[in-house]
Amino acid sequence: MLNYTLRRLLALIPVLFIVSIIVFMIIHLTPGNPAFLILGEDSSPEAVAQLEQQLGLDKPKVVQYFDWLRKIIVGDLGESIYSEEPVSQIIAERIGPTFSLMIVSMFLTLIIAIPTAIFIVWKRNTVLDPLFLSGSLLGTSIPEFWLALLLVLGLGVTIPIFPVAGYAPITDGLLGWLHHLLLPGIVLAAVEIGLIARMLRDSMLDSMNQDYTKTARGKGVKESTVLVKHVFSNALIPTTTVIGLTVAGLLGGTVIIETIFTIPGIGQLLIDSIHRRDYPVIQGVVLFIAIVYVIINLIVDLLYAFLDPRIRYD
Repeated sequence: MLNYTLRRLLALIPVLFIVSIIVFMIIHLTPGNPAFLILGEDSSPEAVAQLEQQLGLDKPKVVQYFDWLRKIIVGDLGESIYSEEPVSQIIAERIGPTFSLMIVSMFLTLIIAIPTAIFIVWKRNTVLDPLFLSGSLLGTSIPEFWLALLLVLGLGVTIPIFPVAGYAPITDGLLGWLHHLLLPGIVLAAVEIGLIARMLRDSMLDSMNQDYTKTARGKGVKESTVLVKHVFSNALIPTTTVIGLTVAGLLGGTVIIETIFTIPGIGQLLIDSIHRRDYPVIQGVVLFIAIVYVIINLIVDLLYAFLDPRIRYD
């Protein structure tokens, strides 16, 4: 297991290197000049050229990339063009709201998706099964921004149950923290519940006719016990893969949701930085998201050995 983990960690290096190249090219090949945006429309070409030189934007793109890469290797993501603060510090200040939103949405997803899937498998020969399939398809098809605006209008404006904007840190109180995150958490969870529940339901149905399930029934084990102890446990591996991808994908989903609900997290930071053409912050945030994504995938792979003792990485 240790050797496998080390090999996977080393394999992350070329992946992140390719990601850094793609991120840098996409950002620097898009129209827009940070120096011009900072100085304003009335700035002279001489002033813009002087600021570009100070920011290092007058250098060839290849030189700019390797300067940035050299800093990344030593753990320096650079400094923001606007605030002149270290990018790593800016990201660290925004991690809390984003991870809080991810925790709330993932908690809501799992407590709804898992019991629903088990119940549907139990009632698999009833009218509930096709209704569930239709509902799960509808849930995964709803655009997040549309659902967010609908819930803001319904539960934030028409019936003011939840705040429609802002964030309260957990240090100010658990209830206030949860009150601000519950509505955006519902939006993120609504899209993922159908996917995870559908995957778990399909995996459990595949396990229903396996030999170990038939043996358990032959021994007189109750159907509810068969579902939970035998079928559910063996259906966790493919479902865990989807859950891992969902957790990693939530970082991308927070970009839209944090903007709509004005949550000062990584997503809103990315949007604000794109508007300002703050290249170092954009590059740092996207690279941070990529690192989190590949680490979560590694953790999911390692979990397989704990979920199924037959799996070995030696």
